[in-house]
Amino acid sequence: MTTVTSDLDATARTALACLDLTSLADGHDVAGGEAEIEALCAKAIGARGGEAAAFGASGRGATAAVCVWPRLAAFARARLPAHIAVAAVANFPDGGSDIERAVRDTRAIVDAGAQEVDVVLPYRDLAAAPALLAAVRRACDGLVLKVILETGEMADTATIDTACRIALDAGADFLKTSTGKKPISATPAAAERLLAAIVAHEAGDAAARSRVGFKPAGGIRTVADAALYIGLTAQALGAEAVNPRRFRIGASGLLTDIEAVLAGTHRPAPGASY
Repeated sequence: MTTVTSDLDATARTALACLDLTSLADGHDVAGGEAEIEALCAKAIGARGGEAAAFGASGRGATAAVCVWPRLAAFARARLPAHIAVAAVANFPDGGSDIERAVRDTRAIVDAGAQEVDVVLPYRDLAAAPALLAAVRRACDGLVLKVILETGEMADTATIDTACRIALDAGADFLKTSTGKKPISATPAAAERLLAAIVAHEAGDAAARSRVGFKPAGGIRTVADAALYIGLTAQALGAEAVNPRRFRIGASGLLTDIEAVLAGTHRPAPGASY
């Protein structure tokens, strides 16, 4: 029993360290949302009521990043310590083919002082994707670029493979499964396709397997869910890749279960395995 508890605690801490806390409510791209981002940043740091002691003031229990709309990126950056990144979304959530719009979003993110761009690939029009991603990559040179594929909207694995190749060719630093705005978000099958694409891709001096990260997003609500994706990433990219530089989880709802595990109040569902 001690081993199971220890493993669960370790998995929760890994998930926490690799978590992108997200607030992308409809409408907050144009107005409002500051109160929600204030609360999100407090959660990212670890200041959450009676659970604060479980995270500690040193930042050891902080999340990897917060992910927000571009217009709220500067607000978030001003409320976070340097070791917690700010990510913001571009071409989100529809993944259109308008290069000017995607670049405009990206430049706003750069100007806000954020460190990461999560851009939606034009998944309905893959022919438009190379030019759009190349323009976004140029516009955020030096920042981390996560490319959202929206795999749940793709017809088959061949389409997913093509989208992965386009993103990797464009210089993606992460492949991300989904926006979290569609009925199908992260799935183990999609994760396996993205991870396989990273392993197989070769371009330039640095193979993707040694550089590119993976981010499952949407529908990951428990530490058991996170453990599955942690395991798949370790199997494909090596255990050394399971860190915030190469692995992220986009699932704000997961924080509740992580907190319960770290506080010792977690009650696993019958039959759950970690």
